[in-house]
Amino acid sequence: MKKILLAAMISWLGLFATACSVTSGQQGTAEYVDDATITARVKSRFAEDKTVAATRIQVETLKGTVQLSGFATSEAERQRAAQLAAAVPGVKQVQNAVVVQPPKS
Repeated sequence: MKKILLAAMISWLGLFATACSVTSGQQGTAEYVDDATITARVKSRFAEDKTVAATRIQVETLKGTVQLSGFATSEAERQRAAQLAAAVPGVKQVQNAVVVQPPKS
């Protein structure tokens, strides 16, 4: 009976430990929240800026590194997006993969 109870407790602890895991590459829940906050702040700055189209540029953050992707209509917009992202507190690095694609006439 004691062996069954012990096995059940070990299983329960194992289940509990895996339920608290975070996405691959994250060190912990606090870091995940920080990355989500950084992403939200970058997107907010894009929305407030008249020179950056927030709907065409995607933002992802992992361990303080911001990855920008999507399309800009000019090199100036592409560079401005990187500047805005870099100015957000907590950003360690910006990887700018935004492609310049002039509007079709």
